[in-house]
Amino acid sequence: MKIGFLQQHNEADTKQNLLRLAKGISDLASRGAELIVLQELHNSLYFCQVENVDNFDLAEPIPGPSTAFFGELAKQLQVVIVTSLFERRAPGLYHNTAVVLDKDGSIAGKYRKMHIPDDPAYYEKFYFTPGDIGFKPIDTSIGRLGVLVCWDQWYPEAARLMALQGAELLIYPTAIGYESSDTAEEQQRQRMAWQTVQRGHAVANGLHVVTVNRVGHEADPSGQTNGIQFWGTSFVAGPQGELIYEASQDEEESIIVDIDLKRSEQVRRWWPFLRDRRIENYTDITKRFMD
Repeated sequence: MKIGFLQQHNEADTKQNLLRLAKGISDLASRGAELIVLQELHNSLYFCQVENVDNFDLAEPIPGPSTAFFGELAKQLQVVIVTSLFERRAPGLYHNTAVVLDKDGSIAGKYRKMHIPDDPAYYEKFYFTPGDIGFKPIDTSIGRLGVLVCWDQWYPEAARLMALQGAELLIYPTAIGYESSDTAEEQQRQRMAWQTVQRGHAVANGLHVVTVNRVGHEADPSGQTNGIQFWGTSFVAGPQGELIYEASQDEEESIIVDIDLKRSEQVRRWWPFLRDRRIENYTDITKRFMD
């Protein structure tokens, strides 16, 4: 499968962001991409740096304008596109939602982000209700996609549940960057931990992992912090955790990576982790903590 991704910076002008995305998607399709993955909340700036009710105006229904826009691109270009949208489900009820558009322009499925962070400059709990449709892979014309979103990438349970339902690869649209007050050494530890845990998901489940992050600096509208420097480093890892491709930390990129999905089954034959799971002893995993 030829997987294309766009690692980009974002601007305040959402129309300009959409035009740049459409141009990038068209270019990737012309270069042979079959699946194109976009970064988290790609239509706008990362608005969660502040708690501002006016930002709810950025949300839209699904189906809605963005699914129509990207659906038409998918149909014209005959590609599958993984998008990441601010979903307006109802007045006062919003989600951080990944939507997959199939080659015919239809919505193949959606995933609502389950793990919602609440940290300085990442005030997502103010905006997003946790997902309620579970960890379910999305069937498309090119395969079964295990789509998760950003903060989900730290949780092995999410990756495992996707794998147990037959996901053929794991996909993480992402928006994560450096806290400016941290030392350079601490920033690099965080970035490497972020990549390492996801490569661990690849190993533990015998699946490829595709992670697409944004890049560039976005100012804090409140002026209380120095904003976020998104650390890029979009990457594709193989089913043994091997890095097939790693993008720049600070440059935009438009990349196609060719992966062999058949390798997953071969790796699982060598390392039959699913066979050796002791599921009868895992019931305590549903507890918050073992007091």
